[in-house]
Amino acid sequence: MATDWLGSIVSINCGESLGVYQGRVSAVDQVSQTISLTRPFHNGVKCLVPEVTFRARDITELKILEIPAPGDSRRCGDLQQMETGIPGVGCQVGPSQNGTGKALKKPISSSAPQNIPRRTDMKNQDIIISPQQQCSKSYMDRHLETLTQSKGFRRRHNSWSSSSRHPNQVTPKKSGLKNGQMKSKDDECFGDDIDEIPDTDFDFEGNLALFDKAAVFEEIETYERRSGTRSRGTPSEKPARYRHDENILESEPIVYRRIVVPQNANKEFCTDSGLVVPSVSYELHKKLLSVAEKHGLTLERRLEMTGVCASQMALSLLGGPNRLNPKNVHQRPTVALLCGPHVKGAQGISCGRHLSNHDVHVILFLPNFVKMLESITNELNLFSKTQGQQVSSVKDLPDTPVDLVINCLDCHENAFLRDQPWYKAVVDWANQNRAPVLSIDPPISEMELGIDAKWSLALGLPLPLGERAGRVYLCDIGIPQKVFQEVGINYHSPFGCKFVIPLHST
Repeated sequence: MATDWLGSIVSINCGESLGVYQGRVSAVDQVSQTISLTRPFHNGVKCLVPEVTFRARDITELKILEIPAPGDSRRCGDLQQMETGIPGVGCQVGPSQNGTGKALKKPISSSAPQNIPRRTDMKNQDIIISPQQQCSKSYMDRHLETLTQSKGFRRRHNSWSSSSRHPNQVTPKKSGLKNGQMKSKDDECFGDDIDEIPDTDFDFEGNLALFDKAAVFEEIETYERRSGTRSRGTPSEKPARYRHDENILESEPIVYRRIVVPQNANKEFCTDSGLVVPSVSYELHKKLLSVAEKHGLTLERRLEMTGVCASQMALSLLGGPNRLNPKNVHQRPTVALLCGPHVKGAQGISCGRHLSNHDVHVILFLPNFVKMLESITNELNLFSKTQGQQVSSVKDLPDTPVDLVINCLDCHENAFLRDQPWYKAVVDWANQNRAPVLSIDPPISEMELGIDAKWSLALGLPLPLGERAGRVYLCDIGIPQKVFQEVGINYHSPFGCKFVIPLHST
């Protein structure tokens, strides 16, 4: 009985450790309980040895893929091995001993690279067409003939026409010559038989794993070094990239310290572009303003310039064009302006006038004094012509938080004002109000600041302000360059195209 299974194509499952083998039965030994397969395939890949032998205890499952009919079993198996590379696929299943056929199953594909047979090798072998393939080809042949007759086309190359009409006839091999001459371009491109196209799937992943990318790049670099050609740039050799506002032309190197003061600065700042701005003492700053006033930069001009710059910064802090536009009148911002009876207060009043002109609701606090400075009187006359509101009592200030508080209460000279009841009351109101605070030209001493500021605006050159001054900004009040030189300051403007710039602590 064992010899009846010789020549059958079987699939033997040996478990996860050994895998699945397929091949043709070449020997069955009932005594030693072994079975041998010739031309074996392991997990879909052809084995290097011509024959393998299995013991019965190693076999988990055995499937019969084909029982050959008398006289044509060998040829059918050879065809299947040649066309698909896997025995038993694409061939008709014969009946088993119990009269039932075994279903064909595709073997498990492997990730290892597969050898695809070449067309030239296929042409050198005899091809036997199974009855199933003959039936399908006959149907295709009739369908194509109907199509060509209806549309007026002429079939020039029909490699299976003879086999479809004569099932027992072997498909003849094509010749490389036609009428003693080479094939035409059409024959070379479209003249191959459909049967010669391989059925196996190409393993892209496995063949890609064979490509050593690092070795190829190393070979290219070695060739470039030997030949003297330009090698690929490393990350440190990338060309410099420029912004839209940078000059790509070569120029003189940038000097970041363009302002030099006659004495060592207690504190230094830097701009967004990296320029160093040293701080100056209050005595030097006072001398600078005095010399500028002697040359024509009067107090009125300085107050106007300070008011414009401070109001411009305040408008930006309030939201700028996103909030201050004609379509947004229901969200009119409110600013509380706290001023003292000195020049710093006059600067705040000038700022409030410009804010009111830009449709900001300004509430100006100024205590009542019998005699005011002339600069304050002049600024109050102009402020009274606006829609701003002036109050002299803390009770008249808003109970709810405002959008911004501008602090001009403190000055460098009149320290006695901090002991006045109105000063302490205003400081308490500002600290209880949750609005951010902008200080204009605050004093140096930390102890003199009753209100913690979020932003501080310095004039001309900054003073060595402390942490309670918040973030420092610098505004240009129009002091000429030769005025700086007269007081011993080597000055080059750090403002660029702006009048107010932020400063950063170094």
